Amino acid sequence: MSQGTLTLFNEFRKSIADGRMDMDNDSIQVALTTLQVGGTPEIAADDAVPCWGAGGTTDLSASEVAAGGGYSSGGILLTSTAWSLAGAVCTFDADDAIWTSAGAGDPATIKSAVLYNGSAANLDAIGFIDMTADGTTAISLLAGDVKILFNASGIFTLS
Repeated sequence: MSQGTLTLFNEFRKSIADGRMDMDNDSIQVALTTLQVGGTPEIAADDAVPCWGAGGTTDLSASEVAAGGGYSSGGILLTSTAWSLAGAVCTFDADDAIWTSAGAGDPATIKSAVLYNGSAANLDAIGFIDMTADGTTAISLLAGDVKILFNASGIFTLS
């Protein structure tokens, strides 16, 4: 169950422009964290150089949910990633992301999902999705499958 929409990190715009990211050829991944929009620990669009690991100023992986059950460390690889162009709007899209509940060992502290580039030298982050229903209450893979159902119009657009 995905609750929110994707918020792009401000730094992501720069990483696209300066060539750190090649989203046509790089591995785009999504991982689950305990980071909370407007809470503690916080995740925000203006996080300084957000990366999945110690390569940047903000290490988002430090707040990853515990691996176990139906969740593996580092999250999952997005499949069928593609860009499309219609007029002056370029759209990035991929298949939906799904974690299947395995029961015992599943993480129960999910507050956000982080999209990041698994191929970039610093594992640069792209953006995040608030996974809570109310802005504070974590969701649990123990309660059933966790799905990120991306917008039918694409994950994000550039215009």
